[in-house]
Amino acid sequence: MEKVKVILWGLGAMGSGMGKYLLQKEGIELVGGIERPGEKVGKDLGKVLDSENLGVQVSDDPEKVLQTEADVVLIATSSFVREVYPQIEMAAKAGHNVISIAEEMAYPWAQEPEFADKIDKVARENNVTVLGTGINPGFVMDLLVIALSGACARVDKIKAARVNDLSPFGPTVMETQGVGTTPEEFEKGIKEGTIVGHVGFPESIKMIADALGWELDEIEEKREPIISNTERETPHVKVKPGMVAGCRHIAFGRKDGKVLIEMEHPQQIHPHLEGQDTGDYVWIEGEPDINVANKPEVPGGIGTMAVTVNMIPRVITAQAGLVSMKDLPVPATIMGDVRDIMKSFRN
Repeated sequence: MEKVKVILWGLGAMGSGMGKYLLQKEGIELVGGIERPGEKVGKDLGKVLDSENLGVQVSDDPEKVLQTEADVVLIATSSFVREVYPQIEMAAKAGHNVISIAEEMAYPWAQEPEFADKIDKVARENNVTVLGTGINPGFVMDLLVIALSGACARVDKIKAARVNDLSPFGPTVMETQGVGTTPEEFEKGIKEGTIVGHVGFPESIKMIADALGWELDEIEEKREPIISNTERETPHVKVKPGMVAGCRHIAFGRKDGKVLIEMEHPQQIHPHLEGQDTGDYVWIEGEPDINVANKPEVPGGIGTMAVTVNMIPRVITAQAGLVSMKDLPVPATIMGDVRDIMKSFRN
């Protein structure tokens, strides 16, 4: 069996990171790299990934690169379905399976059902599979919750929380989370849409609800400023007492006025300065109750890159169409030859 051939679309921090992981995997070959016009275009993909030459030139011409024989295209370009749809469509029509890390692609039926139908149609017509995944949404606050519920005879309510530290991130993330603003500036940013908080709560909530058979009436989201009581600083922002250190984003999935699914994602810089531990938490009320805590949290960047790479054999061997993480076998770290792993799957 030939090596599994992969094209990378988007060579920023996430796309390049996935490429570096793929170079460590046995049975996988990188055959293409697509990037926006810039300094990376024209360079050998191996050099862009801080490795040896691969004989593959990075290109800003997607149509040309997609003519290359490949098994899967990993798309790391945007967070939103409407923005990645043209790229997914182009890759699918070229006959390639697709894995996207766009947060809304984790469960596009939640907010973009029309685009979900379009993606499913083009995937089936070209006999390929399309998956959206990541650490969150895609794993921690949805797939993990669904798996844990499998040990319950009855579930009455679900709550999940992810507490993380924004300190390692750059200025763009600081701006979208409102870090360094005043409370008044934060509220203005929420109204204008420049402060967004977490992208993915509707996707996680609907994925869980559909898996359990709950028909929700509504999904409500709220974004609140985390006001600092201490001085905090990163290379990109300074926060004084009384200023905003991050965004507490919460969401509720309701049925008949009752909250069935509750999610909380407070993100701030240096939470330890105010005694806040980071971590991933799941509470399931039912028969039996299940409480799981992982501290510190699974790193978002590494986790997303790893989940995406590890889903490659699952996607290649899946039935055609648009799928979600709840539809495929659970991911497992690729430690052996990916071709042997694929052979071990039962059809």
